[in-house]
Amino acid sequence: MRNQYKHIAELFRYPMSGYKQRVEECHSYLMTAYPEAAEKLEPFVKYIKSHSDFEIEEIFGKTFHIQAICYLDIGYVLFAEDYKRGEFLVQMKKEQEKLNNDCGEELADNLPNVLTMMAQNQDEEFLVEFGERIMKPAIKKMLQEFEESRMALKDKVRRKKQKVVIMEDVENKNIYQNAIEALQVVVNADYNENRFDDPEIVPTLGGTVGTVLSGNCDTSCSTTIPKPEEIRQ
Repeated sequence: MRNQYKHIAELFRYPMSGYKQRVEECHSYLMTAYPEAAEKLEPFVKYIKSHSDFEIEEIFGKTFHIQAICYLDIGYVLFAEDYKRGEFLVQMKKEQEKLNNDCGEELADNLPNVLTMMAQNQDEEFLVEFGERIMKPAIKKMLQEFEESRMALKDKVRRKKQKVVIMEDVENKNIYQNAIEALQVVVNADYNENRFDDPEIVPTLGGTVGTVLSGNCDTSCSTTIPKPEEIRQ
């Protein structure tokens, strides 16, 4: 069991009862095992400790659901509406089923479910390729959505489309960025072998990960998956 991913997965689950305790447990674990990641997470931990459950739920929703800054579904983060998203989701579902993981109401490629899979999977070769070719680029893309210029553009578009802009809490709406940055530190530390010349996703892989990225499919290449916000409606 890779406990780092088990703990970090809890940061990105919907904040229900016991969430504050799970955040503290994750921070304590990282302080010992990944001090740099713990440092990145500190602003997040302080916010969680000092705010009500309602406020935490609100900021989670504003970050990942309502007028989302970014999404937690890794396939959508990487592939958007490309057919590869459907292929990726199919493969992730298979990996979760191998481990008897209950993904609940979320998709198999939802970040907490993916991290749970990484915590339990014993296939080192798969995990190295998955970490370098899937997780690193996905985290990078997620963090790019928090860049000031992109945030400003999104707010501008929202103001044109809606009379009321829900996400006005500028001071706190980026708080989950700290959690994603902590995850990035852990993944970079765990998968730093740089086996691949190009760290970005490219259609040249073999095995389970490669099946998703190579475009080698028979009847399912036309697979279409709705956007995360459509699925949740």
